[in-house]
Amino acid sequence: MVIIDGKKVASEIRSELKLQVDLLKKEGKSVPGLVAILVGDHPASKVYVNSKAKACDEIGFKSSIEKLDENISQTDLIEVIKSYNNNKDFHGILVQLPLPKIINENDIINSISPLKDVDGFHPISVGNLVIGNDTFAPCTPAGIQELLKRYNIETKGKHVVVVGRSNIVGKPIANLLVQKKDFANSIVTICHSAADVSIYTKQADILIAAIGVPNFIKKDMVKQNAVVIDVGINRIEDKNSPKGYKIVGDVDYDNVAPLTSFITPVPGGVGPMTIAMLLKNTLKAYNNLR
Repeated sequence: MVIIDGKKVASEIRSELKLQVDLLKKEGKSVPGLVAILVGDHPASKVYVNSKAKACDEIGFKSSIEKLDENISQTDLIEVIKSYNNNKDFHGILVQLPLPKIINENDIINSISPLKDVDGFHPISVGNLVIGNDTFAPCTPAGIQELLKRYNIETKGKHVVVVGRSNIVGKPIANLLVQKKDFANSIVTICHSAADVSIYTKQADILIAAIGVPNFIKKDMVKQNAVVIDVGINRIEDKNSPKGYKIVGDVDYDNVAPLTSFITPVPGGVGPMTIAMLLKNTLKAYNNLR
C-alpha cells in the first residue's frame, strides 16, 4: 500500500512554477497575476484566500486580494470583476465561494472572462472540458488527475467510480477521466446518495470519494488493491484534541487503507493540490494572454 503524498507533489509543482517565473523575471518580462475577490468576512474563506495569496508570493506571482463588503450589490460586484477582466496585470480571477445569499453565484461566475477563469467554473470552460478541448479544469479535479499522473497510476480502461456529483469535484473529475487522453481513458461511473452506492464502489479500480460525509466509505465498500482518492475534508468532534475536533475525509482511512494499492490521506492528500493547480492555471492564463 502506497500513501499518496499530496503535500510533496504540490511542493514539487510550486518549485517548477517558481523556476518558470524566475526565468520570466530574468528575461525582463512581466509575471503572472492572480486576484482573489472576497465578499464579506466568512472565516474559512478568509483563510483560503490568504493561503492563495501567500502561495502566489512564494513563487513570485503578482497577487491581490480584493476585499468587498458583504452588502455589496450584485451589480457592483460584477463591475469589480469587469475591471479585472480588462486589467492586463492580472491573468487569473477567482471569486471566493460561497457568496452572500442575495448574490446569484451563476451570474457572478458568468461575468468572469473565460480567458481568466482559473477556477474552471465558467460554462465555456465546463463545455470545453466535456468535449475534450484544452481549457481550465477545476483545481481539485485537476489535482486528482495530476496525482494519478505523478504516481504513474494506470487509468486506461480502468473502472473509476466517483461518489458525489458536485460541479466542483464529482462531475468535472468524471469528465476529465473519461477523455481519450493520457492518465484518463477510463470507464467512469458517477454515483450518489439516491441509491446504495456500495453496489458500485465495490467494482471500482479507482474510487474517488467526494460526498462530504465523514468516514462514509467503509472497508466492505472497497475491493482489494483499489486506488482510493479521498477528497473529503470534514471536521468531527475529538475530545482528545486541543482544538476539540479533528479533520477526517470521506473514507474510513484506518480500516480501508490496508486493502488498497494507493490511497490519499486526509489531511495531506488531495487538499494541497488545489492551490498548486490554481497556480498552474494562472500561469496557463498568462501564457494564453501574452
